[in-house]
Amino acid sequence: MQEKILITGGAGFIGSHVVRRFVNQYPNYHIYNLDALTYAGNLENLRDIENASNYTFVFGDITDEVFINDLFAKYQFDSVIHLAAESHVDRSIAEPLTFTKTNILGTMILLNAFKKLWQDKWEDKRFYHVSTDEVYGSLEETGQFTEKTSYAPNSPYAASKASSDHFVRAYGETYGMPYVISNCSNNYGPNHFPEKLIPLFINNIINEKALPLYGDGNYTRDWLYVIDHAIAIDVVYHNGVNHETYNIGGFNEWKNIDLVKLLCQQMDEKLGRKVGESEKLITFVKNRPGHDLRYAIDASKINKELGWTPSVTFEEGLSQTIDWYLENKKWMDNITNGAYQEYYKEQYK
Repeated sequence: MQEKILITGGAGFIGSHVVRRFVNQYPNYHIYNLDALTYAGNLENLRDIENASNYTFVFGDITDEVFINDLFAKYQFDSVIHLAAESHVDRSIAEPLTFTKTNILGTMILLNAFKKLWQDKWEDKRFYHVSTDEVYGSLEETGQFTEKTSYAPNSPYAASKASSDHFVRAYGETYGMPYVISNCSNNYGPNHFPEKLIPLFINNIINEKALPLYGDGNYTRDWLYVIDHAIAIDVVYHNGVNHETYNIGGFNEWKNIDLVKLLCQQMDEKLGRKVGESEKLITFVKNRPGHDLRYAIDASKINKELGWTPSVTFEEGLSQTIDWYLENKKWMDNITNGAYQEYYKEQYK
């Protein structure tokens, strides 16, 4: 019998890469992609697999309890890979209740539906919850987040993800639900919605617009190429140990200012501009509230226990990312003008 896997948020940035990998790599699975197609959900990310025989798109909201319960009853999902989330820190500061509803309540509704379907029949079942390193809070100049680091979220987004992590663990302990959790560092790569730093700055450099950098630019992040993240999720889903957490990082710590200067350098080369031209666009702006100084992931557990390691350096991944955006200008134009929503209406009317 074909295994049925529900992937939530599968039309988003990370989700689309995970869906594509599972559909292409595992023809013996049937992948159900559940997405509410809010502003960052884009079916154009999945044009190449939309007619695959082992793929079904489902339009819906994880916060709609009746809909979710009916969906689980209809399809009898064997596993869930949960990626659906509100994920932008700036938006969480402006709209914290939206993040509470989707990230906490939505996760609980999925957990309840899965529990109702399979309680006491957990063999070969799995709930995989994909989370973030932001639940750990902020680091000073040294140290790294491990799977044992205490939670200390500093933004509404981070707090909502921390809460959802706790509920997944609670369902595991209380009801015996088999789960795994992964906490990843900052992702970058193709199909990234242009509110995030790297695609935003690529687009702004192309159009010779200002590059707004928070504070003094010395905030530090660990960057993970999204295709490597999709491979890591594949590895954790298939080989991870139940009730364990795995940190997924790119072993790539960069201060924002150094990252942006590298981005400007590569963009100038690829656009045939004078070296240093794009750096003139860097503009320092007022820092956002609760801005964490530094994130750094210790990904040694997934490396040692499951054999995963990133396939590209940051410089290589950034170059490939820039190439993708330069080769897919229509995708960016459609994102910024909303044309992809018309594609959805036509495709799934």
